[in-house]
Amino acid sequence: MPQYLYPLLLLACPIGMGLMMWFMTRGGLHASRRGTSIGSPAAHSELNELRKEVAEFRAPQKDTRGSL
Repeated sequence: MPQYLYPLLLLACPIGMGLMMWFMTRGGLHASRRGTSIGSPAAHSELNELRKEVAEFRAPQKDTRGSL
């Protein structure tokens, strides 16, 4: 194997990881530009629904803790 390929093989993993991280952060920015940001009304309504579900799941736990 030619000697110039060894450094390329050693750098392949870090460079690949850096590229993946860069692409993933760019993908996150595009999602916020499409209207799914935290400040959108749809996000607020979904967050309220999820809070209601969590409260429903926690309600039985509070009842059982109080009886101990």
